[in-house]
Amino acid sequence: MIAVGGVSKWFGETHALTDISLSVEPGLVTALVGENGSGKSTLLRTLVGELKADKGSITWGGKPYSPGDERVFLVHQELALCPHLSVGENIFLGKFGSGMLSPTDLQAKAHGVLTELGYPDLDPAETVNRLPISLRQVVEIARAQARNAEVILYDEPTSSLTRQDIARLFDLIRRQKEQGKSILYVSHFLDEVREIADRIVVLRDGYLVSQGAMVDLPDDEIVRLMVGREVKDMFPRSERTAGEVVLTAESIEGSRGLPKSTTMSLRRGMVLGISGLNGSGRTELLRALMGLDKTKSGTVQVCGMRVRSVAQRLRIGMGMVSEDRKAEGLALNLSIEENITMARRWSPWIRPKEIRDRAEAAASEFAVKCSSYGQVIGHLSGGNQQKAAIARLLDAECDILLLDEPTRGIDVGSKAAIYQQIDRLALQGKAILLVSSYLPELLGVCDQIAVMNRGVLSQFVPAQSATQESLMELSVR
Repeated sequence: MIAVGGVSKWFGETHALTDISLSVEPGLVTALVGENGSGKSTLLRTLVGELKADKGSITWGGKPYSPGDERVFLVHQELALCPHLSVGENIFLGKFGSGMLSPTDLQAKAHGVLTELGYPDLDPAETVNRLPISLRQVVEIARAQARNAEVILYDEPTSSLTRQDIARLFDLIRRQKEQGKSILYVSHFLDEVREIADRIVVLRDGYLVSQGAMVDLPDDEIVRLMVGREVKDMFPRSERTAGEVVLTAESIEGSRGLPKSTTMSLRRGMVLGISGLNGSGRTELLRALMGLDKTKSGTVQVCGMRVRSVAQRLRIGMGMVSEDRKAEGLALNLSIEENITMARRWSPWIRPKEIRDRAEAAASEFAVKCSSYGQVIGHLSGGNQQKAAIARLLDAECDILLLDEPTRGIDVGSKAAIYQQIDRLALQGKAILLVSSYLPELLGVCDQIAVMNRGVLSQFVPAQSATQESLMELSVR
């Protein structure tokens, strides 16, 4: 349906795309994979007209095509929603008001779209900024369904979704295939790509390095093509010894009902994982532990001291990576250097050169791709922004790390680097609490895992004795 011929795009001296040629065919899912910064999002944005190619052509059915109409719709990884508007208003953005669609019709049509996606209980009148990030992703996907686009571009659509949500999305994509729609699907999860895609295109550093049938490329070859090298020991886990208890929660209850009467403890040298479905209370637990959300009852102690404020926790050496880096995790208008060193920049004893050296060391540890560390962090790819958010905890020398979906939107090579860092930090005696929707990640990285279900946290069990099936069973009971 759409064919890209020799498309190139550069930003100053940076070549984001170089001579890319591919086609997106009706009734097929084409997977687009590559490391962060390989050009995937740039290509998608060029196809919908957000960016203009500097060279090459785009055709539709063999005829010249100028991107920008609703036949092609992009489901953004960085959600393109209006948080102050309702779910229904976001789904039909540009289609309501001025007599085009009445409020009553809007609510009814939005409910129909959400029901088709498998979310009949999601209220179209709810304001988007009151939703968890996973349901905001559902709203973004619902916009594509409501437009009835012929070509749908999915940019990391499952990065915030649970397995249950992913199953619903894949059912939708299969229906779209049957309707003859063309799908271009970007993901860092090769198991998902293997399940849903018919063809695969691999980008590296702005070049197309391989394309063909999905069945013809094994996973290890895809990874090698993506990163230019073999990635071994995806989930390193050294022999770790649990140390003293550094964080305890006693019967904490969230002010909005999540979590519910949760008691747990975290020791030095351990990685504890928390699984659960969307809305189960995982994020609310981490925010309560960090003091970001108020609690109705219960106590939190850090290093034996009862803590009452976020500032007190930070001074003790506790830090958190939010699942929503765009709204909470980063100051997008500041530089990479300023974001990474933000926690300690206030000290009058730290010289500017030391700040630059620290930022460079932390960013290099996670291979943050950038033109310079003075570059505005909002100009980086989503994955590189995420790596910088985690690097900030290293610079702040946190001993207790609360990580909420830390590998969201990160490529395979970068995930492996983060898993190595988590293992190294645990060996150093850091205490790590990890929330993730990606079960292989929890099973591969953690020492013990618990499941959050309707605000109630199960007992932690050794990761070696858990399975994806057993964790899912606890999630849906």
